[in-house]
Amino acid sequence: MPRDKIILACTQCEERNYHTTKNKRLHPQRQEWRKYCPRCNSHTLHKETK
Repeated sequence: MPRDKIILACTQCEERNYHTTKNKRLHPQRQEWRKYCPRCNSHTLHKETK
């Protein structure tokens, strides 16, 4: 299965904090997770960037 690297960015401060992989065949839409942002010092929504 092909797994592509993706970058997750905070929606509030736009900082790119996390790198992960995903299977684009099973999940073609963009991913969103609530993760900790060290710049905002809180848990915020992180979205997949281009």
